[in-house]
Amino acid sequence: MASTIPDPQGQAPAPPHAADRAGRVEARGIDFIPETERHGRPRELFAVWAAPNVSYLALVIGGALVLMGLDLVQALVLTVLGNLFWILVGLLAVSGPAAGAPSEVIMRAMYGIRGNRVNIAVNGWFVSVCYLALNWAAASLAAFGLLEEIGVHPGTPVKVVTIVAIAAATLAISVYGHATIVKLYGPLTCVLTVAFVVLSGYVATHAQWDYRPQHALHGAALWAALSAGLALVASGPLSYTNSADFSRYLPSGASPKAIAGWTALGAFIPSVVFTALGALAGTVLDMSDPQTALATILPSWFTPVFLLSVVLGTIANNAMTAYSSGLALQAVGVRLRRSRSVALDGTLGVALTLYALLVSNFLDTVNNMLQLMVALLGPAMAIYAADILLRRNRYDGRALSDESRDAPFWYRGGVNRAGAVALLAGAAVASQCLNTTLYTGELAKAADGVDLSLPSGILISAAVYAALMRGRRAAA
Repeated sequence: MASTIPDPQGQAPAPPHAADRAGRVEARGIDFIPETERHGRPRELFAVWAAPNVSYLALVIGGALVLMGLDLVQALVLTVLGNLFWILVGLLAVSGPAAGAPSEVIMRAMYGIRGNRVNIAVNGWFVSVCYLALNWAAASLAAFGLLEEIGVHPGTPVKVVTIVAIAAATLAISVYGHATIVKLYGPLTCVLTVAFVVLSGYVATHAQWDYRPQHALHGAALWAALSAGLALVASGPLSYTNSADFSRYLPSGASPKAIAGWTALGAFIPSVVFTALGALAGTVLDMSDPQTALATILPSWFTPVFLLSVVLGTIANNAMTAYSSGLALQAVGVRLRRSRSVALDGTLGVALTLYALLVSNFLDTVNNMLQLMVALLGPAMAIYAADILLRRNRYDGRALSDESRDAPFWYRGGVNRAGAVALLAGAAVASQCLNTTLYTGELAKAADGVDLSLPSGILISAAVYAALMRGRRAAA
């Protein structure tokens, strides 16, 4: 009989097969998943990634493309190109079963034990908390509208209670963990798809399929809008350097192609559809306030259904984000059970949500944060993908879990300088290529406002990392 494995975060040992069951609080944190506890099939990943990407935030981004001054064809092309980055998310997912560990632990191979704590604190934990706030803000706006539909005027106290209630539902799913997410997201995907297919019908009926803005962009202004739009769309997939979190329970012998394919396809299809839907709506509606604008073309009976679907879809999205943020906090070195770390991150996310809704402008907050984050998310994604290819996806999960000074991934002083230098180099160049309303880099100014942060950060980080890691013996 296989022995139980103690949790380094202080949780009680879990017997084989019992650590990850739907309807029970997941016992595992960032510790290694032994083969006796592996289960599932790669195709289950399709629903896991589809449900959270039937997303209101995608509608917001699609509408923002039109607001930037792009015509419909340009917006649709950017929608497809930006969402192709889900292929990288699929690639990263194959490392989960290979290592039997989440992304937050696997990245120790790239940055070292200590270096990865810094990387995860920024690119994992901080990004997750920010996305929690953005998505809860979107869900809360829909919930406020739903309350209006039933005759309740949401003053500030009601808004606060609503935000907390949505957060509580999200965190409950996150605390129960991986198996509950896999079990729940299949039927949830079906329900959300039906609702948004109906929405698509109304939007398509009203859309101007030959839409062109009254004052078409040309020259540098057009290229600036195209580059900013691509970064905005791509920021969604680039934020998911955590895809191994949801594949790590699969048997180590599961097909890497199937894992990558089902992950990427599950996210790509709904992301393209609903971002495109937002762009189509933008041809006839003012998408600076998508919820109010869409209500003008929807029948009264469907408006509450649409609003409820937005809330449910966002809860699905944020449950995954909160789950990973809890793992990230553990990987940073905070000695908390995963359930408690999720609760802590949820509290911070609620505070940021209240700020985004009651103090700041929601749409501006979304655009600015997503565009700024590309300077970090692109390089981080590139380094992770490059490491998988360089090591041929060979990871030793037990070695990665070893945090001692004699561990194979301690490197020198706890830092893998190849990863640190590559990340800093890519982020430094990308930051100078940014062009947002908050900040414009010197290279972006020299390029007449064209934002090249996305390609520059990815290419430079991948090239520098590959060059510095060349000749090193990959850890088996």
